[in-house]
Amino acid sequence: MIRVGFGMDVHRFAAGRELWIGGVKIPYEYGLDGHSDADVLIHAICDALLGAANLRDIGFQFPDNSDEFLNIDSKILLSRTCKLLTEKGYRIGNIDATVAAQAPKLNPHIPSMQQAMAAVMGVDADMVSIKATTTEKLGYEGRKEGITAYAVVLIEK
Repeated sequence: MIRVGFGMDVHRFAAGRELWIGGVKIPYEYGLDGHSDADVLIHAICDALLGAANLRDIGFQFPDNSDEFLNIDSKILLSRTCKLLTEKGYRIGNIDATVAAQAPKLNPHIPSMQQAMAAVMGVDADMVSIKATTTEKLGYEGRKEGITAYAVVLIEK
């Protein structure tokens, strides 16, 4: 059986926080605001994986009002998501994700993101496609107020 899932996440920039995207610390003057480390890309991928396996969403599995997840490394959430999929008999086929951000420039960091997330998920980095785009200075991403990530995944049983 093959199933497809879609995920999306958004976080606003915040002073005094580190910027983590795709499991990689990105040098930038702002981080993203959130209960966890606010890794927008990992959150979108978790949502896509959970949705594909009919396991609800990241907010259901890892509530943002729980102290257990306060400032948690999102790679831990990704690992736990993969464990939930395995318990249900699924394996990851591939991931295709896009991050929309006017700044910072993410293209130089994409190979490191692929490696970091692939290692957590136990898949080959070639199965994790990540693209970065701007919004041509339109919307909150274009005004450098935040970042959005989208992900589509294929899982197999």
